[in-house]
Amino acid sequence: MAFESLSEKLSAVFKRLKSKGKLSEQDVKDVMREVRLALLEADVNYKVAKDFTAKVSARAVGAEVMESLTPAQMVIKIVNEELTALMGGGEARLNSASSPPAVVLFCGLQGSGKTTHAGKLALMLKHEGHRPLLVAGDIYRPAAIQQLKVIGEKAEVPVFEMGTEDPVKISRAAIKHAKDYGNDFVLIDTAGRLQIDEKLMDELQNIRAAVHPTDTLLVVDAMTGQEAVNVAKSFDDLLDITGVILTKLDGDARGGAALSVRAVTGKPIKYAGTGEKLSDLEVFHPDRMASRILGMGDVLTLIEDAEKNMDRKSAEQAARKMMHDGLDLNDVLSQMRQMKKMGPMKNVISKMPGMAQQMKDVDIDDRQIDRTEALILSMTPREREKPELINPSRKRRIAAGSGMKVEDVNRLLKGYEQMRKMMKQMKNPGFRKRLSGLGKPF
Repeated sequence: MAFESLSEKLSAVFKRLKSKGKLSEQDVKDVMREVRLALLEADVNYKVAKDFTAKVSARAVGAEVMESLTPAQMVIKIVNEELTALMGGGEARLNSASSPPAVVLFCGLQGSGKTTHAGKLALMLKHEGHRPLLVAGDIYRPAAIQQLKVIGEKAEVPVFEMGTEDPVKISRAAIKHAKDYGNDFVLIDTAGRLQIDEKLMDELQNIRAAVHPTDTLLVVDAMTGQEAVNVAKSFDDLLDITGVILTKLDGDARGGAALSVRAVTGKPIKYAGTGEKLSDLEVFHPDRMASRILGMGDVLTLIEDAEKNMDRKSAEQAARKMMHDGLDLNDVLSQMRQMKKMGPMKNVISKMPGMAQQMKDVDIDDRQIDRTEALILSMTPREREKPELINPSRKRRIAAGSGMKVEDVNRLLKGYEQMRKMMKQMKNPGFRKRLSGLGKPF
């Protein structure tokens, strides 16, 4: 997950800070030096990192912090607030059109993910009750039009194309088509290049002049680090972009682009790509991202993911059975399948308060969920309802049916029993009280 290395380094810095009862100006200075180094290692723009630590230092040496009973927590609070401000302060949505349709022009370098993310945004808009239209404006890349058609079919969003006609003509015709057929958003996919060149920029400027987009979104690959900021600056100078879509935030990007783009261009990150599925697109929330970076989790996004991907009725039913000690392996299978829809487990855990740091050294293999699913499916309905019936001969049959070993069956049953015991403990008010401090950062 992006920011993992930065999060670990900041966590280590603040843990040392918490061991001090009172802070001196020198303590703050030393901490800010380490924070600046951590930001630079995360590929944050040098000027951005310098300005950021200067702002935090100025606030951290104030009387309110120095005289506080918990100065370390006050410094962390300031860092959180300044990180949020650095990334834009609040979420930035698409601009509205005075008269439909709203036109969104996608731009970026080749391979940045423009076509895919045009489809992702179309799907998100559709789920919000809009009627988007995708436009195939990339006439140069082989199979680009076909790729957009396939994406449109998956998202169940119409695609407008005119083959290899002039992209300006295609864009104009698409707007007319949208008005005739009641589409309220037009998303124009454009050609990318391996580098910013004059022909590409001229074409984009011509399309922009012809359709007057309400939004010009630059799609930037977070894996390119500091280079992403340079690309954003170049596109913004020529096209006056209105926002950025940052892709591959689920990868091992160091995070410098997300922390630098807003400060360098003055334009917000509006969306973040978090996976390969069409549904893996999030509205970019600076406050939630700052919270994730500082190891405090992102409960709101986790809840939104759960609401979007999980069946509320079956989750409530499982919760009731859980509290009455009636959870069986059918329920475990159902909940596992719903959890898979929320994406890789490492990403889910990173949004849980306090869990990212605790689980950082644990090797989380998502294939284990598939193996567990195979084991449960190899059981009879009766065995899933009453796992205590599973004797040695049944274990051998289940292992053979799932292509695994008896030890794997034993491990599953042991985990199931431990979960049941935990459910019993959770009914105890004393246990809930002991859990209350786990969500605190660091």
